Amino acid sequence: MDVKNAFLHGHLNETIYMHQPMGFRHKTYPDHVCLLKKSLYGLKQAPRAWYQRFADFVATIGFSHSQSYHSLFIYKNGSNVGYILLYVDDIILIASSDRLRKNIMTLLAFEFAMKDLGPLSFFLGIVVTRHAHSLFLSQKQYAAQIIERAGMSNCSPCPTPVDTKSKLSATADTPYDDPTTYHAGALQYLTFTRPDISYDVQQICLHMHAPTIDHMRALKRIIRYIQGTLSFGLHLYKSKIDGLISYKDADWRGCPDTRRSTSSYCVFLGDNLISWSSK
Repeated sequence: MDVKNAFLHGHLNETIYMHQPMGFRHKTYPDHVCLLKKSLYGLKQAPRAWYQRFADFVATIGFSHSQSYHSLFIYKNGSNVGYILLYVDDIILIASSDRLRKNIMTLLAFEFAMKDLGPLSFFLGIVVTRHAHSLFLSQKQYAAQIIERAGMSNCSPCPTPVDTKSKLSATADTPYDDPTTYHAGALQYLTFTRPDISYDVQQICLHMHAPTIDHMRALKRIIRYIQGTLSFGLHLYKSKIDGLISYKDADWRGCPDTRRSTSSYCVFLGDNLISWSSK
């Protein structure tokens, strides 16, 4: 769903005055100012005011904040479960039944000017393909933009995203001559649907402040890997596994800079969804 003029719904707690807009000046009091009761586009307080307005309303209909992500609101009432994900003026609504979904949409539309965009197909650069009993999430277009931005549209693909034999160091190599082209941060958003590169992207992002030639070489290898795996994404479906399985590995003085031991772990979330991290 899409909220029309979202920022105009927010109530202001601060005292804010605004000059009368051109073309709407009061003939008798042209030098008077307006005391704002609601937020306007362009105000620094507008995003916060809109979010608070939305959060306060959905709380009245039974939703509560997620403890881990405050843009996610959860509804639970017996066997009825609903989720609302809010990103500025874009909303994803998921419900356990069609009746509950329609009821929530009616309540939201009564309070805000809403537009129903139909079944989820695209959200924040993520393409959602619906199958009979599953969803496939892909960022193929975003990945292609990263490759083009790096000037590697015609590069040869690489079978793996990282060279497992080498370890990146912060000081043992020549500094890269143009750090502005070290677009490692752009890859972080791609990891939402590509957990296979999460660990490798995390490693190269540690050196964004002072990349070296080796870091740039590692970044290009990841891009070459993405070039050959543009069709990869997340296939989400109902899993028989109802628990988390984690694996952890540590080396001995593996960091080339501090000689400290490094470790990483893998959390198995379902039949085909894996989360990586390291330290």
